[in-house]
Amino acid sequence: MTQAGYGKASFLILCLIGAATFFSSYLRMPVLPLFAATLGAGPAQVGLINGAFMVTAGVLSIPAGLLVDRLGRTKPVIGGILATAVSSLLVTQCSSPLQMAAAYLLFGAGLAAFAPAMLSLVADIVPPDRLGRAYGWYTTAIYVAMTLGPASGGYLAKTVGLRNVFFVSGAMLATMALLALLTLPRTAPRHKTELHAALAASLTLLHNRPLRACLLATAGSCIGFGLFITFLPLFAASHGLDPAQVGLVFAAQAITNVVGRVPIGMIADRIDRRLLVAAGLFCLALALPALGQATQLFWMVVYAIGMGVGMAFTFTAISALIVEQVPTAQRGLAMGMYNSCIYLGLMTGSTAMGIAFKWVDYPTGFAVAGVIALLTMLLFLLLMDKPLTLRRSSS
Repeated sequence: MTQAGYGKASFLILCLIGAATFFSSYLRMPVLPLFAATLGAGPAQVGLINGAFMVTAGVLSIPAGLLVDRLGRTKPVIGGILATAVSSLLVTQCSSPLQMAAAYLLFGAGLAAFAPAMLSLVADIVPPDRLGRAYGWYTTAIYVAMTLGPASGGYLAKTVGLRNVFFVSGAMLATMALLALLTLPRTAPRHKTELHAALAASLTLLHNRPLRACLLATAGSCIGFGLFITFLPLFAASHGLDPAQVGLVFAAQAITNVVGRVPIGMIADRIDRRLLVAAGLFCLALALPALGQATQLFWMVVYAIGMGVGMAFTFTAISALIVEQVPTAQRGLAMGMYNSCIYLGLMTGSTAMGIAFKWVDYPTGFAVAGVIALLTMLLFLLLMDKPLTLRRSSS
């Protein structure tokens, strides 16, 4: 299907499949540590299982994006959903943490194929002048699913048991694969050259300065976000906040992030999208150091809202901006690079800052993340070929 065949029904189907797939996948997030513990896993081994997922998703997103361009969008979507379904079902048969880590490698591979293909499909069926709001709606749908999934998984575990949550997740994902098979458009390959030639041609994307700027902005913002989601509970607990209050801080960021995406997407279709990315990075550069200085619940919530605003600005605009910078034939690869920067940025924010906290305190760590966001904003603006304008170019 092309942009000329764009319709609301096609786009709604994409949002449904994206949201349902992430909801089904994230059902198991709160259950993973508990089920792994029943198999004898300690904190380090639970970290290994999650690390296996993040590294695999990050590393494989780029070659998966290349396949999205060679095979068309639909096959990687269906294959990715099936891989995540099989990973869930395999976990139910695991008897050791190491086996769970192996199953989660398949989970990471599945999301590596699924996410770039879906982002490319959105750009394929939506007219260029509606890309901002389209990505606003699509990312809102999947972000809500990623928020509701863990909450539902925790409740489901109490009802049916830990192991059975993975059965439910696998069955729901298999259903989504069938829905994708029946409803998604049969897209043709974007190029049919030999793999080595396609790979060589794709390396030219690395010479695209605006694309490099977008990838840098993605990674830089995710470093700060990875720090936030990993270490906020420990930081807040050190100031006497209980788990419910920590959840309130997380909710403030998540709700702001979700609610802001659609209106920001509409704005992104009217003004220069680079302004929104820069504004988002600037919000993160302010919110992260401020959060590290907060000692009371009220101010933590306020600065978490600032983080939500920054994430909404950056990630709503940047997907549409990437689409503008690359040829259609290489759109899948570009989205694979984008997805890779997300996962590797999150992992860096979690692991690198975790090591750094052996020598520095939390306020210093959050300040460093803020400096990274500020430097990322400056480099993003420097790498852009044209000066910023208040109005979006029609080209």
